[in-house]
Amino acid sequence: TSDFVFLERGSKRTNELFPLSPLPIRRRNANRQMDLFPAETSQLPKKHRFRSLKLVNVDMDQILEENPYGADYGRLDNGLFYYVRRNSKPKMRAALALAVKAGSVLEEEEERGVAHIVEHLAFSATKNYTNHDIVKFLESIGAEFGACQNAVTSADETVYELLVPVDKPELLSRAISVLAEFSTEIRVSKEDLEKERGAVMEEYRGSRNASGRMQDAHWMLMMEGSKYAERLPIGLEKVIRSASPDTVREFYTKWYHLQNMAVVAVGDFSDTKSVVELIKTHFGPKFSRSEPPELPIFEVPSHEEPRFSCFVESESAGSAVMISYKMPVDELKTVKDYRDMLTEYMFLYALNQRFFKLSRRNDPPYFSCSAAADALVARVRLHGFSEREICIVRALMMAEIESAYLERDQMQSTNLRDEYLQHFLRGEPVVGIEYEAQLQKTILPQISAVEVSNYAEKLQTSCSCVIKTVEPWASATVDDLKSVVRKINKLELEQHITPWNEENIPEEIVSVKPTPGQVINQFEYSNIGATELVLSNGMRVCYKCTDFLDDQILFTGFSYGGLSEIPESDYFSCSMGSTIAGEIGVFGYRPPMLMDMLADLETALQLVYQLFMTTLTPGEEDVKIVMQMAEEAVRAQERDPYTAFSDRVKEINYGNSYFFRPIKLGELQKVDPLKACEYFNKCFKDPSSFTVAIVGNLDPSVAVPLILQYLGGIPMPPQPMLHYSRDDLKGLPFTFPTSIIREVVRSPMVEAQCSVQLSFPVVLKNGSLVEEVHSVGFLSKLLETKILQVLRFKHGQIYSAGVSVFLGGNRPSRTSDIRGDISINFSCDPGSSSKLVDLALDEILRLQEEGPLDEDVSTVLELEQRAHENGLQENYYWLERILRSYQSRIYTGDIGASFEIQDEGRCKVRELLAPSSARSTLQRILPYPCKKQYTAVILMPQTSRFQLLRSLFRSTTRPSYSRDAKIIATIAGLTVLGVSFWRYSRSTLRS
Repeated sequence: TSDFVFLERGSKRTNELFPLSPLPIRRRNANRQMDLFPAETSQLPKKHRFRSLKLVNVDMDQILEENPYGADYGRLDNGLFYYVRRNSKPKMRAALALAVKAGSVLEEEEERGVAHIVEHLAFSATKNYTNHDIVKFLESIGAEFGACQNAVTSADETVYELLVPVDKPELLSRAISVLAEFSTEIRVSKEDLEKERGAVMEEYRGSRNASGRMQDAHWMLMMEGSKYAERLPIGLEKVIRSASPDTVREFYTKWYHLQNMAVVAVGDFSDTKSVVELIKTHFGPKFSRSEPPELPIFEVPSHEEPRFSCFVESESAGSAVMISYKMPVDELKTVKDYRDMLTEYMFLYALNQRFFKLSRRNDPPYFSCSAAADALVARVRLHGFSEREICIVRALMMAEIESAYLERDQMQSTNLRDEYLQHFLRGEPVVGIEYEAQLQKTILPQISAVEVSNYAEKLQTSCSCVIKTVEPWASATVDDLKSVVRKINKLELEQHITPWNEENIPEEIVSVKPTPGQVINQFEYSNIGATELVLSNGMRVCYKCTDFLDDQILFTGFSYGGLSEIPESDYFSCSMGSTIAGEIGVFGYRPPMLMDMLADLETALQLVYQLFMTTLTPGEEDVKIVMQMAEEAVRAQERDPYTAFSDRVKEINYGNSYFFRPIKLGELQKVDPLKACEYFNKCFKDPSSFTVAIVGNLDPSVAVPLILQYLGGIPMPPQPMLHYSRDDLKGLPFTFPTSIIREVVRSPMVEAQCSVQLSFPVVLKNGSLVEEVHSVGFLSKLLETKILQVLRFKHGQIYSAGVSVFLGGNRPSRTSDIRGDISINFSCDPGSSSKLVDLALDEILRLQEEGPLDEDVSTVLELEQRAHENGLQENYYWLERILRSYQSRIYTGDIGASFEIQDEGRCKVRELLAPSSARSTLQRILPYPCKKQYTAVILMPQTSRFQLLRSLFRSTTRPSYSRDAKIIATIAGLTVLGVSFWRYSRSTLRS
């Protein structure tokens, strides 16, 4: 299909508005892009508007409220803090957490990694639960492992998180009891520890890829001179493999004290007092076994001279420069502190605006760049930001707080839970969105461009600066970095850095308003609360009004056709069309010219109009930049050990189809930019071939006239363009192997990694497709649950497992079958990979022959039902369902009927799903027995020549392997991804 997708809400800029990319849109009735406040209308929700929100008289020395806003907050006699708040999004759900002020920085040398092991053991066994029964119980009530039950270990704390249903009174009580067990009754037996080592070790192995090594090195450089540098949460391999139960137990007993814990409960409760009573019931009797030791504070030393490092990572995705500063954390205690924080945000906002614009100039110094704190600010210190730049930033930040204020009663419980966690762990105030909106509305206009510019003084190389490069091979040296710093400092001292050259922003995106179209037909679908309009230019628009979020509107559009309909000889050129078009500017303006605009519904619709009205012509400089970026991306992929693996999986499973084949440098150099843009232009020229879905808090009396003007106003081309009937479309050319293929892909690696993909062909017959598609969804979740139980919880050999279903690439014809595959993915120890493939096959075959247990089926049904209930409360869910209903084979012109058929199919599958029906469905959908047709591809480290010959010999003597092992070596190359900065994102670990 040809698609444009516009998503999200209020706070971002229109530089993100590209086909196939998300678009944040704000629901406003203003005609000018920079108007901040919506006009009052009777159709808007009856609550206080941001426009009518009163300013406050601020005293800069005023202390912000210490007690957390909105929570029933207190402390039990045993020292445990609690936070309880009512919140109805999502409905009948509660977000729970247990926070412990104990992390990896408290470990002794022989304990490095033990804090994380304790977190893993919590889900394995406690006083009242064994053998991962906690996981099984939580999944049985619809709390999926990973998504709804998880934990995170960082340097300073460990946090356990649950998201559970509360539509039955006993569920909340039992979930709180689980957290209470974590606080004092985690079991640390030899058997528990041995079983969990494999999962922890696999998580450790997964962290030892290029990204992990680079981030670890950066963290240690930043924290040099502090204990934090030597206490990465993942720990040491030798400790993970050999730590004794006594060592783990001693850490748990010493540091897990109720006085250093807090429990947080935010959810759709009838009242908070009853929840507090549950906390007292389950936590009140708990006690810590000894007096808590005083929590030590580990300082990170500052330094006046900058530190330099040149890090070589042969598997790096590209070259990068990181310039970081260590600054004392400013306490957020007073209104002045809050004002200083806003000033810092404005500075970084404005700086990032400049960085993006620099990346889109001719011959840019980098491809992408962002700042949390940045060293390249000498120009700002000399010349500052202009009043216009700060006006734009102020408007964008005001739009963000307006969006948050309008949706203050619609915040997710998980977000509120996280605020209270930060109050406990960091002392961050929780003042409530109403007061925070008043503060920002009052303070933002008072912060001047000069004040924002002065923030640059804090970012000098004498302020604990760390400058580091990362490259695939050695190029830059420390002396090179020092030379650059001296050069910039000298230019600044001599005031030889030129002022910033601002680009003009268009006053209007659409300078001449189009003649509005008309509604030819209108249909109401009461069963889904949607309205369909057929416009005079043939475009079909379906909109659904919701109140899930007051400041969110999403829309997407599609037409049949796309890359499957072009000849293979043109495929690679045409597939580059959206990439080249995005660099030129698909809306008639280059991206930097649009990024400063606030995006409301009218602006978004104007951009769609411009998309159809713009004819792209590739300029030499535009093409040069795009192709350079594409070439570097290809080289980066070739350095990644996983590329050879994923390429081989696609080659085996899809018959080396060109549609799935990765583009190589030689093919990239043959791309015709003119042909790419011509194809892109054709895709967005005929409005009659498009269907558009719009979902969100829209007012039809405002939205429909805009739809008629900007979507209905798109003119028809003289001749139909790319106008396809779905019954005549081609399917993608691919064929799954008809026999067994087990193959090892060996790739050079810095550290040993191993990944497995086990795949089975799927064919769904046309006669009962709706039920069959739903059945595949249920069975994929069943397979995922059972594989995880066997390989992780029983054998302790993997960290996680995923099951994915591919049913794409088929003809959307009403008469043909659906082909695809189901794949099981996991990573593991290289020496265990083949054995684990056999264990997975054994478990699938057992399910085919014996069927799952009743509890397995009920768990899968519960997980699906809870996910469905959550989806019904989200605009994204409805947008996706409307879109897929139009694209469904059962669609015959009535979107409401499509919904009914799909819902009936889902209900029928749910009603009939039982151990016996699951067994027969597994036999029908997968090859039966499953061991007769499958592919298993294993990524392994490259071995020596002697080991290779031995493995080849062994493979020829095993009849179950139909191909010899194949060695694929990645090609090293130089790539430049540009200047990028990151915070240490791997300082936390999730289980």
